[in-house]
Amino acid sequence: GDPVQPPQEGRDVMLAVDLSGSMSEEDMRLGGRSVDRLTAAKAVLADFIERRTGDRLGLIVFGQKAYVLTPLTLDHDTVRSQLGDTLVGLAGRETAIGDAIGLGVKRLHAQPNDQRVLILLTDGVNTAGALDPAKAAELARDEGVRIHTIAFGGDGQSVSFMGMQIQLPGMAPEMDEAGLRAIADTTGGKAFRARDTRELAGIYAEIDRLEPVQRPGEAVLPRLERYAWPLALALACGV
Repeated sequence: GDPVQPPQEGRDVMLAVDLSGSMSEEDMRLGGRSVDRLTAAKAVLADFIERRTGDRLGLIVFGQKAYVLTPLTLDHDTVRSQLGDTLVGLAGRETAIGDAIGLGVKRLHAQPNDQRVLILLTDGVNTAGALDPAKAAELARDEGVRIHTIAFGGDGQSVSFMGMQIQLPGMAPEMDEAGLRAIADTTGGKAFRARDTRELAGIYAEIDRLEPVQRPGEAVLPRLERYAWPLALALACGV
């Protein structure tokens, strides 16, 4: 595995979140109700941010263009607050995946830390921007930035009927899973696919394991208490 870094050397992690028009698709469930993809992603990502104690986090949003909402900081409350204020279409309705990666790499390159990570969440394909995603991935690799990609969205279009969300077969949304896999592979990261909120939460837990949080005087382990408790309970019941 990777060499253990000194505890004070937290990772630099840029979070890139898709705000394109399709993120308004209401094909997710959260707390027993139907919500749009962005609302679901915000809820899960806020939990992830809370667990990354000691890391410098930054937030990029992208649509037709990519913008840094929060520069890399240890102030996670600000990152969470800025994430909470995001809206679908804020950066345009299209999807500039390559530009988002390029911007993330640029911000991470300025840091002396060699633990540089970009986590990219999108529900679409690259339809805008100046930078080709494959070229952006090569740039990231050359700069020592690992990219974990998350393809997020249901398997098809949904409609609301009598208060219920019904999936329509044969109308799967466009999603470039192969392209996202190639980006992760190029940079030594991992590609994920989440079709619902539960899968998305599991992916961020897996990223915690891939990129462990480091704490002074403790073993280098991710902070996964919330996920470990149900498992421990299930194991105890099975004994």
